[in-house]
Amino acid sequence: MSTETETTGAEVGTPPPAGWEEARSRVYAVGLSAALPAVVRPLADTDGHTLAEPLTTRTDLPAFPTSSVDGWAVRGAGPWRVAGRVLAGQTASPLGEDGSTVEIATGAMVPAGTTAILRIEESTRTADGLVAGTPRSQPEWREPGEEAHLGEELVPAGTPVDPAVIGLAASCGHDTLRVRRPPRAALLVFGDELLTSGPPGAGRVRDALGPSVPGWLRRYGCQVRGGDVVGPVADTLPAHVAALRGALANADLVCTTGGTMHGPVDHLHPTLEALGADYVVNTVAVRPGFPMLLARLVDGDGRVRFVAGLPGNPQSAVVALVSLVAPLLAGLTGRPMPVLPQVTLAEPVSGRGDHTHLALARWDRVAGTAHPVRHVGSAMLRGLAGADGFAVIRPGTSGAAGDRVPLVPLPLMPGERS
Repeated sequence: MSTETETTGAEVGTPPPAGWEEARSRVYAVGLSAALPAVVRPLADTDGHTLAEPLTTRTDLPAFPTSSVDGWAVRGAGPWRVAGRVLAGQTASPLGEDGSTVEIATGAMVPAGTTAILRIEESTRTADGLVAGTPRSQPEWREPGEEAHLGEELVPAGTPVDPAVIGLAASCGHDTLRVRRPPRAALLVFGDELLTSGPPGAGRVRDALGPSVPGWLRRYGCQVRGGDVVGPVADTLPAHVAALRGALANADLVCTTGGTMHGPVDHLHPTLEALGADYVVNTVAVRPGFPMLLARLVDGDGRVRFVAGLPGNPQSAVVALVSLVAPLLAGLTGRPMPVLPQVTLAEPVSGRGDHTHLALARWDRVAGTAHPVRHVGSAMLRGLAGADGFAVIRPGTSGAAGDRVPLVPLPLMPGERS
């Protein structure tokens, strides 16, 4: 697992690194062009998918006038003679005469001819069994179309499906949804120097990315199964080629850790060449995380798959995830390009020359401020554990306290809203 050197630039004869914003736009566009096919799934099977078309209602919502309270549906002036009862799920017969009423339950269909609904707790019964009371001036029922009208768009295409969307779809008559499935992702961990258990020592370091990257990918909405995480892969070209070919057999996206530079045991670039991959992005002008990459492979049948090369340093790998993997996955699922919130810097943040600086920060959502954290070296994870995202300091600038800058949030669990 080679590590990123902060002073390393592009190799002689290779194109300069892509700008950070340009790289994000580029990978989103290629992801969207290769968006996963739309499929029809039963409602119960759509959680975590993405709407492939707008959700529209198949009927007015509500479809008929429904009572908002338990009480009496009355016609004309009282007191009223009881003519029956209507419960939720029943078809209500009309109230044909002034002075008549039916007992009505919350959610029940309001009978035609109803002029008011008298709340049960605000009613009395006369000695001869009539219902008396004064209905409130505001109607106590919901009119058809009050929430939505037949054919109205409720949620746009590209919306992540969560329990709220599923419930809405069910309420307006859908049994299935046309969706894009979650991408399937795999992870290859490169590096003979890595330990998978116990403390580091004797020249070997503990693998921190194998256990953690799958969790980040799941938070971005990917499916990652137990067998989709492989490593450490031996530091030989044949082992890298075999591991990547095997991972690509079932995955839409394969992430790799380390080997993104051109050192003596960095085999990712020759592996991609051997498999016929094309670079979408090969290095990005961002610190940390400069040697990140994204490559694309196209099968003879047109199936497109992607390889995201994450630097071996742990924080740099997460920078690559938020920089390249997040917009790629948005495109693959047909979701909009993530919009970055604006925050106010609570403290100064240094620039990184002609590179974008992604500075780990704690985000106070109430105050709208970003507070830089400590322990933020590219090989460190302590700062990441206490952060909410990365403040974006654009090339050629530095951040002063009070400046408004974009923030790249770390991902939440699928369906979780901030």
